[in-house]
Amino acid sequence: MTSGGPLHLKCLLVLLLSPPFALVPPAAAHAANTIVFAAASLKDAFDEAAQRFDADTGNRTTISYGASSALARQIEHGAPADIFVSADAEWMDYLDERKLIRTESRVNLLSNRLVLISPVASAIGIRIEHGFPIAGTLGRDRLAMADPDHVPAGKYGRAALESLGVWTLVSGKIARSENVRAALALVARGEAPLGIVYRSDALAERKVRIVDEFPASSHPRIVYPAALTAASRSASAPGLLAFLRAPAVRAIWLRHGFTVLD
Repeated sequence: MTSGGPLHLKCLLVLLLSPPFALVPPAAAHAANTIVFAAASLKDAFDEAAQRFDADTGNRTTISYGASSALARQIEHGAPADIFVSADAEWMDYLDERKLIRTESRVNLLSNRLVLISPVASAIGIRIEHGFPIAGTLGRDRLAMADPDHVPAGKYGRAALESLGVWTLVSGKIARSENVRAALALVARGEAPLGIVYRSDALAERKVRIVDEFPASSHPRIVYPAALTAASRSASAPGLLAFLRAPAVRAIWLRHGFTVLD
């Protein structure tokens, strides 16, 4: 008894002093966390939606923003993500073809519009139409846009300029950015007199103004598909994906300049 008492007491103290998370299985601890890879243009609206979801559920959502092309390749190379939201169908298709998303979970979440922007103090005025004088307006300056070879916003922009007959005139004057928010920043800082971004981006930055909107017929329809990744183990991820389409979130998307797809 004299030797057993202190040992029993020591064991009891170890249990009492051990941190409570040590008693939670790793899978259960992870279940309340969700990692999202999302197109850069979604940042302001998605941050707000995720904060509301987390406040309602106790979840902890971590969001990595970037060009859809870069995010898709990161997922392909094993980066941990539970949900992927792309700014076009092509990069979602890319992952789908490689069986890296759960196809049955895929939904078309949002749409957007493409606009031409300038610094807020700029007096530039151009009406976007076939053959509009964008090259002459730029002069020796550059047009800020996301990489037109890989990034959705850049590809939409290139398609619009091609259909309007001015791409060959400006293709040598492009300031290529890694994503649409980087292109937005160039114009906001006055480093480029004009830029092509989504309407939602322009509304998020007070240092730029919309010069004009590209006709919807000048480029492929802008669609943001969302899906669960094949590797997701988050118990909260399906709920978050469903929440993004809920009526409570619709007002957030609209206020930030998106169109909600039903």
